[in-house]
Amino acid sequence: MQQNTLWIERFLEMLSAQRNASLNTLAAYKRDLNDFFLTHGCRAPDVVRQDIIGYMDILNDRKVSEATILRRLSSLKQFFVFMVEEGFCNQNPLNSIDRPRAKRSLPSVLSQVEVEALIDSIAAEPTPKNIRLAALLELLYSTGLRVSELVELPLQSLLYNSVAKQLEDYILVRGKGRRERIVHLTDAAKEALLVYLSVRDYFANRSGKKAAVFLFPSRSKEGHLTRQRFGQLLKEQALLAGLDPEMVHPHALRHAFATHLLQNGADLLIIQKLLGHADIGTTQIYTHVAPQQLWDLLMNHHPLSA
Repeated sequence: MQQNTLWIERFLEMLSAQRNASLNTLAAYKRDLNDFFLTHGCRAPDVVRQDIIGYMDILNDRKVSEATILRRLSSLKQFFVFMVEEGFCNQNPLNSIDRPRAKRSLPSVLSQVEVEALIDSIAAEPTPKNIRLAALLELLYSTGLRVSELVELPLQSLLYNSVAKQLEDYILVRGKGRRERIVHLTDAAKEALLVYLSVRDYFANRSGKKAAVFLFPSRSKEGHLTRQRFGQLLKEQALLAGLDPEMVHPHALRHAFATHLLQNGADLLIIQKLLGHADIGTTQIYTHVAPQQLWDLLMNHHPLSA
């Protein structure tokens, strides 16, 4: 219904203005809300508890994942909180509904050997596209950036030291909620980026004016390399490297960054800051990924372990 669309747009405007929600977050909220109202063709103020329960049943019948169902319920709850606060609804129909408890699955993690094999496989043919992919991989594995943060990096995020004739050791990244954080670059990442900058014009000259501000310009409507295209490139390279392409995706490299740091003794709070997690609980999943390494660290460093 047209009125529902207007309410959803006002809700999204609030998220953008008051919570600095990213474009990806806004798009996810919009998809979730549109799916509900397309399924239940009723006005938002007329939605009742039974409509929500019926929608959950429909999602289960569709074999929708538990994580997606939880996200849809969260989107609906936030939307109806807004509707009640603005006086468009008398009550939130989700207040009396118990959300299913989330089952946190462990991320699949590439080993250090597999990550090195993936990076090494690119060096065989130094074309502009391979040089760009090498820079993307080294940067992602060096920093643990979210894929959206990576592809949307502005060119100005790289700082060049003209005296030392090299890139600075850090870049400033704007992450979720537009929170800024400093991430540090390894020597390998800086070297790969410098090589990439020498061929960046190959991509910039094929892109529009909108793309000029991005580190990784593209002819996409966004002006930068898209998350989807980067994911495709990774899977293609995984095949060439002899790896399972289902295991190789941008988020797997972010997981590898965090897990390998933890395996080598990094503090969990430091990893939290590097990943840009607002809640340490999100970072703690990595303690389940590498239990043997954590036990070894305890036995090696605890004063009473001898």
